[in-house]
Amino acid sequence: MQAKTPSESVTTITDIVLPGETNPLNNLFGGELLARMDRAASIAARRHSRRICVTASVNNVAFNKSIPLGSVVTIEAKVSRTFRTSLEIFIDVWIEDRESGEKIKANEAIYTFVAVDETGRPVEVAPIIPETEDEKTRFDAALRRKQLSLVLAGKLKPEDATELKALFI
Repeated sequence: MQAKTPSESVTTITDIVLPGETNPLNNLFGGELLARMDRAASIAARRHSRRICVTASVNNVAFNKSIPLGSVVTIEAKVSRTFRTSLEIFIDVWIEDRESGEKIKANEAIYTFVAVDETGRPVEVAPIIPETEDEKTRFDAALRRKQLSLVLAGKLKPEDATELKALFI
């Protein structure tokens, strides 16, 4: 299985916010944004693994900036790290300023997907090789996020979470 770079699976989806997708304040519904992010992350996971990929968890979502009606929204999803059968996907959400065209980061999220075969059984995925400093930072942090998730789920003993312990020593 050949390793890949994050740029080989990056997925960018650009769309506009329409009236039927907004709340009473004329901002994009959070659930609508979650669905858009899930689709972009799914495509990035599939591009990397060349397998069916299913959402395992939404690990973090930050709704930092509301997205107004009529905004042009770009969602960029990139594999930040792979494990044996899972892929962590980091998502950045950008809105385009209507006047200047400048892109402003509005939100971000981290999703986890699992690659499966046609019967739904998990299958191994290729490793990722981070290249940029941002990719390396996200790659390193992914192991800590995974260990924290496993500890909270009771699947890993806190004393075995080596990456988490290293933060406090």
